[in-house]
Amino acid sequence: MTTLSIRLPDGLLKEVDARAKALGIPRAEYIRRAIVAMNREALAQKRRERLMEVSKRVREESMRVNAEFSAIESGDEA
Repeated sequence: MTTLSIRLPDGLLKEVDARAKALGIPRAEYIRRAIVAMNREALAQKRRERLMEVSKRVREESMRVNAEFSAIESGDEA
């Protein structure tokens, strides 16, 4: 395992220590869990963004197909 040195504001470190103590885990474990949670959230956000982009493309294609069917039904096909 790699060792990492970070600088934290005093208030943040006090909060980390208090929360780690309340959970009964060492500070380093609390920070590891926080990083894992942040990584998961970043990945989930990226997936949501990709899904929204794909959904937008599908909607646009669906609208194009609907317009083609509408033109055929109304006899406007050229």
